[in-house]
Amino acid sequence: MSETDSFIEEVTEEVRRDRLFKLMRKYGWIGVLAVFLIVGGAAWNEWQKASARAEAEAFGDAILTALSADDPAGRTAALAAVPTPAEGQAALLSFLAAEESLAAGDTGAAETALAGVAADATAPELYRQMAQLKLLILKGPSMSADERDQGLAALAAPGAPFRPLALEQQALALAGAGKAEEARALYAQIMQEAGVPAGLRQRAAQMIVVLGGDPAGQ
Repeated sequence: MSETDSFIEEVTEEVRRDRLFKLMRKYGWIGVLAVFLIVGGAAWNEWQKASARAEAEAFGDAILTALSADDPAGRTAALAAVPTPAEGQAALLSFLAAEESLAAGDTGAAETALAGVAADATAPELYRQMAQLKLLILKGPSMSADERDQGLAALAAPGAPFRPLALEQQALALAGAGKAEEARALYAQIMQEAGVPAGLRQRAAQMIVVLGGDPAGQ
């Protein structure tokens, strides 16, 4: 390489460095800002996770404290005082309050608590359907047959989370109405359903025997 070529190359490289330096001075802040946003976003995400975890732990501790009261009435009152910062927590407290009301023999208060969950559009659908099922079980004897059957049919729809339990309630209603054959058929269907708990399968088999059938022959 000649001295002229070497000189031209050095000048070209210097010009490139000068341009790069000017670009860094002009736009370098964008890179700094990007790094700041990435680091800041990660820190904010970790803070949110830590806050959510702390809230969940505080909520759980408050429930345990409330349930440590000596009597159902005291536990119900303590549960009502537990703050519910997250969605769905109020529904959980209502379920617990309903159980305490039942333990105290106050069926009316339990029904009121469950009805509140069932009608709460902000509550998770799982909680709402659970409340509807428990409410139908509690109020079943006092409801009209059509109203009870409509409610159970909705909860027994394919894919519904509490379908097996709703089917069991339908079968019990049929057995109570003297429709033994229809009840046996429904209990047999419960035994064939996928994902049915072992305890429910056993109850269904026992009811088929009580109703004059043979589980093995279904």
